[in-house]
Formats: sequence, structure tokens, C-alpha cells
Amino acid sequence: MQRIIKGKSYYASLASILLASSVFLSCVGNHLGKNNSGEFRNGMVVSANALASEVGIEILKKGGNAVDAAVAVQFALAVVYPNAGNIGGGGFMVYRSAKGETNTLDFREKASAAALRDMYLDASGNPIVEKSLYGQLAAGVPGSVAGMEEAHQKYGKLKWEDLIEPAIHLARDGFKLTARQANELNGLKTRFTKLNPLGTALIKDVKWVEGDVLIQTELANTLKLIAQEGRKGFYEGPVADFIVAEMQRGGGIITKQDLTAYKAIWRKPINGKYRGYDVVTMPPPSSGGIALIQLLKSVESYPLTRWGFNSDSTVQVMIEAERRVYADRAAHLGDPDFYPVPAQKLIEDSYIKQRMSSFNWQTASTSASVSAGEIAPTEHEETTHFSIVDRDGNAVAITTTLNGSYGAGVVVKGAGFLLNNEMDDFSVKPGAPNMYGLVGGEANAIAPGKRMLSSMTPAILSKDGELFMVVGTPGGSTIITSVFQTILNVVDFNMSMQSAVSAKKFHHQWLPDEVAVEDKALDSLTTVKLKSKGYKLVPRGAIGRVDAILKTKWGYYQGGADPRGDDKAVGW
Repeated sequence: MQRIIKGKSYYASLASILLASSVFLSCVGNHLGKNNSGEFRNGMVVSANALASEVGIEILKKGGNAVDAAVAVQFALAVVYPNAGNIGGGGFMVYRSAKGETNTLDFREKASAAALRDMYLDASGNPIVEKSLYGQLAAGVPGSVAGMEEAHQKYGKLKWEDLIEPAIHLARDGFKLTARQANELNGLKTRFTKLNPLGTALIKDVKWVEGDVLIQTELANTLKLIAQEGRKGFYEGPVADFIVAEMQRGGGIITKQDLTAYKAIWRKPINGKYRGYDVVTMPPPSSGGIALIQLLKSVESYPLTRWGFNSDSTVQVMIEAERRVYADRAAHLGDPDFYPVPAQKLIEDSYIKQRMSSFNWQTASTSASVSAGEIAPTEHEETTHFSIVDRDGNAVAITTTLNGSYGAGVVVKGAGFLLNNEMDDFSVKPGAPNMYGLVGGEANAIAPGKRMLSSMTPAILSKDGELFMVVGTPGGSTIITSVFQTILNVVDFNMSMQSAVSAKKFHHQWLPDEVAVEDKALDSLTTVKLKSKGYKLVPRGAIGRVDAILKTKWGYYQGGADPRGDDKAVGW
């Protein structure tokens, strides 16, 4: 406790200091290790919020490694980015050491032991959408705290409590809202009021405005317990009592036994190659890793560089690859602890070649004609991603989520954090779409203790034994295609990291049979050519919020922070 009090003056002023970020970053620019191109030698953090990115950099400067910084950033995001940063959700971590060791950590949420296969269906067997999206019953057992402790115990260097200290102060002393955050909170006031009759710090009598200070005292107290007791401070004791009481208030089913039984799991990474680059990414229950490798292999034989970025030929082959990969996702992917996922078969070269063999340049395939491949006999878009590299070259890619923006909309009274609505990521009814329009089958059906399928795709690329890229994004079903396009933008189209992240994107996911296109992603001629072949192009808003780091051939770190949000890349 003495350490926390001693650090108060520093961390209490952190938020106000960072509001003058342009001044701060001009100072950072004079540090040894930065070249004239805005690239950094000693480390980098790219996250959805400038405050969280600065917290991570401070940990690196104090001698912490990438995992230490990741823990600090995760808890800081739980305070300053409440729509997706969390301690009430879960996620995945991809790790690569400076020596090339790789590992992946699954801290995805789980269904309660009381979960039932048909728990969100009405008497006629039809999905009751509201039940899996909002309120206490929509929540899975959270995994973030257990995941961060597991990562720290295996790879961390600094003291656990020191890593959570910045988040405690940001919650207790408050931070200033961005214009985007103020608008979000105002827009959700009715929902928050309905779902939180006992009140929450996220509700204000008058409208929130940019610059308002959000103080979260209950969350600060929860973070103190986690700092002092580790996972026990969350999954046991007062916080567990608050969670169970919240369940009882709103018809939820998570119990103390569910909480104490939760474990984060180290899993064997999914590995693949693309044009000489080694790709390491998440295995199931992430669908993203397998899908990403499938997509890369599906387009590798085509001359994308010659065709050019977002040309009609480039876009067409990418759409057809996406159509087939998302069909496979629906049929074959789920929690490997409950379902025999044919992971290696799905990424075999011969299988992928066979899947692309039905592709016809003259006309669009129809999703009705593209079923999942024969292997063997029998996510709203508010996730968040951050990428970190330390001075030694250790790298971490972490994607975490509450599922929908601000999760289930329920703040645990007394504990101050939002519950996730991850139960909607299960196939509530095989063949019925979830909130992202994703369709699933038996592999992702609800079962007690099961982890729901995810599209999260944290990934790390290397070449010839050297780190090359750390990448990931939020975006629900668009996560996989956004990471895919960002990699192609760098490898095939020779973009800088920031340009690759900022580039306009498109997305196809098998069903519905349409291509979502960001404004100005495709020029008029490309649009005409694709439509003439039968592709249905549908305009939509921003796709993804990629946060990525590229290591240049000169050994500098180059950040890409997505301009679609308040994201920030900070290096030193």
C-alpha cells in the first residue's frame, strides 16, 4: 500500500500530462534511438488509447519487458477504454521472444456450468436475440485477470502490483474523456440506465462532453484487490461476491464455482508461411489463426504486387478466398476441448488448392454454391487490440473483448466493471446468425464450461529468424479480413506500417452473400468491373481498428495506429 501512496503524485498527473500529447511526443522525438523517419529503436506500444499506450511505454522505460507492458496496458485499458478494454471479458495473446520462442495464451471467456444448449431459444426454437446480447444472462465467465496473471508468472520481470498501479490511479483520480467517448456514453445512457438501476459511474445527469473527467471509484477498489492478491482478488472474495450478487439481480447464471474454476490455457500456436515470412497466430477457440493462414495461402500463387492494391483482380481473388474460408469457419471451428477441430488439415496446401479450384474469373461464385470443405466425417465490433515490442525484441500481440460495445451493458455493482456479452459468440442455434451475421454449426454450440468461438486474430510475423510485424485488430467478423489485408498491404504492396493500417478495406464472410466496402476503398472502374461479374458491393462505415508494429530492415520500430479511432502509437 505504501508503494501505491508513494506513486500517487506521478500517476495522478499522468492523465493531465498526456492530454498535451503533442508536446510530450515532440520531447520523446529527441530521445536517443529515434531516427528522422519517426521510427524508434528501444520499444513501441500501439493501443486504442493514448493514456494506455503511455502507461506501457513507462513500464518499458523502467526495465519491464513486453509482457510486463502488456499487463499494464490491459489493466489501463479496462479504465480508459471501457467499451472494450476490460477485466470483465477475455482474449488471446500471441508471444514471440527475442530468441524466436513462440507461445499463445487462451484467456477466452467460458460458459457457466449451468449453461444450456437452447438457453436463448423461445418455445418455438427461435433465437431470442436480446437474451444473448444484453443483461446478466449474456455474460460468460471472464478470463482477462487470470490471463494476465498467467502471462506475468511465465514471462514477466517487474512486480505484479507495480504493473497495475497506473490503472488504479487512472480509475481513482479520473481521466479526461475524448469527444468520441463522450458521444458513446451519451448514446448509451438509456441502455445503461435500464440495465443498471442501482447506478454506475458511466451515467451522468447531464450530457458528457469532451474533457469531462470520468472517475471510477468502485473499479479502483477492485483493481487494488487484484494488485494485492492477484487472480484471487477477482475470482474470490468481495469481487466474486459482487459478481454473484449481480447475477442474482438480473437472472444471470455465473456462480462462485464458475469463477474459482476458471483457468487460462497455454496452447500450441498455429504456424504458417507467406512469401517467405513465418506467421504465428492463435489456434482455436480463435477461428482467426486458421482462417488467416488459409487466406494467405489462398492468394499466395497470384501476382498481387503486379495487379496492384485494391485492383479488380486483387479484390476478386481475395473475396473468393474469404468466401471459402468463412464457410469452413462455420462448419469446422469451435473449442478444441469440446470438438475435434481439423486444424492442420484446414491449412494444408493441397486442401487450400482444392478449395480455390472452383474459382471462376468470369463470374462471382455464389455463397449458396460454396459449402464448407469436406474434411472428415463428422462477434458487435468493439474488441480491442494492442501490439508491443520491447528493447530486446520480445513481442506481444493481444486482442481482448467484451464482444459488443460496452458488453452486456451491465456494470457489476460494487466492483465497477462491465460484464461481457460473449455468449452471443456461440451458435445460439446452428445455422442462425449472431450479432455480426456469422453463422455457426455444431462445433460452436453452447455447452457448460465451453469457450465460444472467436474471430480475434493477434499475429506476429518474422523472416529469417528476425521479428517483422506485430498485428491485430478489433472488428467482430471483420477482424480476420482486416489483419489479412494489413499484411498484404505491407508484404505485397510495400506500404509503411501506418499506411497499411490506414488503407481503406473491404470484407466478405460467406453469408450474407455481399461485400462490405469502406467509402473510397475501390475506385469507380474497379467497382464497375466487379459488379459486372455479379459481386454485390455494399457500402459501410469503418472496418477494423488495426494497431500494429513493423520492424524495418534497419532495426527500427515503425508503428501504425488506426485513425478510425483514438488509437496511439508511442515509441522511445
